[in-house]
Amino acid sequence: MRYLLSLAATAAVFAGMDAAQAQQALPQINVTATPNSNSPLAPSQPVLVETQALDAARANIFTPTGANSYEIDEKAIDDLPQAENTPLEKVLLQAPGVAQDSAASGDFHIRNEHANVQFRINGILLPDGVSGFGQVIETSFISSLTLLDGALPAEYGLHTAGIVDIQTRSGTYEPSGSMGVYGGSHGTLTSTFNDGGTIGKTQFYVSGRLLTDNVGIENPTSDYDAIHDTTAQGKFFGYVSTILDDGSRFSIISGTSVTSYQIPNSPGEDTAFTENGNSDFNSSTLNENQVERTFYNVAAWQKTIGNLDAQIAFFSRYSTLHFVPDEVGDLLFNGVASDVQRNSLLNGLQGDAAYHLGAHTIRFGFEVSGESTDAVDNDLVLPASGSGAPFSVDNSSNKLGWLGSFYTQDEWRITNQLTINGGLRFDQMAQYVTTNQLSPRLSLTYKPFESTTFHAGYARYFTPPEQVLSAPTNLGAFANTSAASAVNEASPVRPERSDYFDAGVTQKLFPGLEAGVDAYYKRARNLLDDGQFGQALVLTAFNYAKAYNTGVEFKTNYQIGDFSAYGNFAWARQRATQVSSNQFLFDPDELAFIAGHYIYTDHAQTLTASAGASYLWQATRFSADLIYGSGLRNGFANTGTVAPYTQVNLGVSHEFQLPGNSGLGPLEARFDIVNLLDNVYEIRDGSGIGVFAPQFGPRRGFFGGLTQKF
Repeated sequence: MRYLLSLAATAAVFAGMDAAQAQQALPQINVTATPNSNSPLAPSQPVLVETQALDAARANIFTPTGANSYEIDEKAIDDLPQAENTPLEKVLLQAPGVAQDSAASGDFHIRNEHANVQFRINGILLPDGVSGFGQVIETSFISSLTLLDGALPAEYGLHTAGIVDIQTRSGTYEPSGSMGVYGGSHGTLTSTFNDGGTIGKTQFYVSGRLLTDNVGIENPTSDYDAIHDTTAQGKFFGYVSTILDDGSRFSIISGTSVTSYQIPNSPGEDTAFTENGNSDFNSSTLNENQVERTFYNVAAWQKTIGNLDAQIAFFSRYSTLHFVPDEVGDLLFNGVASDVQRNSLLNGLQGDAAYHLGAHTIRFGFEVSGESTDAVDNDLVLPASGSGAPFSVDNSSNKLGWLGSFYTQDEWRITNQLTINGGLRFDQMAQYVTTNQLSPRLSLTYKPFESTTFHAGYARYFTPPEQVLSAPTNLGAFANTSAASAVNEASPVRPERSDYFDAGVTQKLFPGLEAGVDAYYKRARNLLDDGQFGQALVLTAFNYAKAYNTGVEFKTNYQIGDFSAYGNFAWARQRATQVSSNQFLFDPDELAFIAGHYIYTDHAQTLTASAGASYLWQATRFSADLIYGSGLRNGFANTGTVAPYTQVNLGVSHEFQLPGNSGLGPLEARFDIVNLLDNVYEIRDGSGIGVFAPQFGPRRGFFGGLTQKF
């Protein structure tokens, strides 16, 4: 019956969505007995034991040795106000050094980097999509996630500002499910389901979510209600894994995200152009819309033979974005109305292995992917005078590009206290630019005492630009139009090359309390950055010729009984000079200033902090968290700063045990307050490089929900 309910809920999703012992450790599997053994979908003891062994072997293939790591497990997510209803990007804001940004600018930044974040599911790379905003990953299927940054081992490449390594929930460890509804302020209504279990040697886990609300993208005004800002979102995740024999299994991961957005309006704006003698338009009635679709699938085979653990996976991702303008309104306000489409189909193969040889663990692997992208812009423009009859300009580009990588590394445990991890990585790209790099990596972990762990490392990085965001622009097609650029230069977007140094220490001060500090320095050539340079919420890539990034992070975690708390604080600075690609995106005065000065990047925030606490009293959980930011950059060449802000959230939940023998689990009721103090603050003010419009943080909202577990 439970399985039939899951199938019905899955159909509803799609029907409604047309439009360290010695090292720091990755998430560990801790199961002491067969969970919920009375469930008809609980695993047998042999299957449970074999699954635990395979999970441990898979975790051993990938190592965080020498890197800086921060883990957020399923309990930590449940402890947050909103719990599983918290979007993934908001969960990550609770990690050290992660700063909030608007959805149009990437949602969040790790250590002041723009994008350059890699997501992995069960160790398998999840390739980038083309979305200008929004996350395709659903929080509810996460068993744990680890944020890795700093000097990463050689097995991690391409996108290296941070590795978000997600371990999915399992039908073996959690043979149960739930259905729920959650909603409140701003017309928010969410329905969810998840289910998991084991049938013979096969485990499954599925989850889905439907969401509608009236603040799909941040409000461009300080008003409580946004104008023209509804969204409808559907997400589905499925995981199936079967044990083939002792030491091997086959797994399939599948996910879907379909999202439609209205682009919010700002009333009272003045037009700047005239179309056929008409220059009147009410900006509050603009009708711009965007639809994003992402589908990803992974098939993986894992095998352990003696001292060798290995996994090979095929992955595929199809992603589309379509922005539909308000033709008349966009012409009058911006001088161009762009119908924008971005399509990307990517297929790839990834193999990773670890061979244990005494004190050495030799790891090696490869990754190869081919991506076909289409960047289609149908632009309606006016004559250069800014007045007259509109006409169309086509600016399209398609590309079949390739990425290939391989690595080898040796994790050498010299003593029980000291481990050195050294490796080499080679990356080749053949996209709009063809080039490669050989990158050395070296790190060490030193644990002089059981309660103290030092790590330090150096990494050479090679970061290709996202292919669909670096498509060339035909500047000649816009000559003598209202969309003509004052700068007639468009050097191709290049990969970023950088040297990264990182060192830190974690210390268990007394039982339950752990603290840590980490410092880093990065020196980059052709630093990659993205910006929104038009009304379409689509990012365009460019490079700074030289840049540096430096910072210090502090973290604390405390756990005693049913009380837990954490606090993080970071200081950071990223500065760059000389725009070296897509120069036409910039105003001539700004371009000249950047050529002679180091400027802050638009996403650079000097101070970032987060904190939270949770207490379980009997069956009632009380929780609170907060984020603080000193403000992103604004003004001419990012010389100013948006005002600092603090946002506090509260939550309370209670589990009710149902009477009788219904066979159902507890019923959870929850109530949450987002932005308790109703602090009205700007994330962006509409100025700065690659910032098209203002975006405000969320206003105070009240939310509640019921979840029935079974």
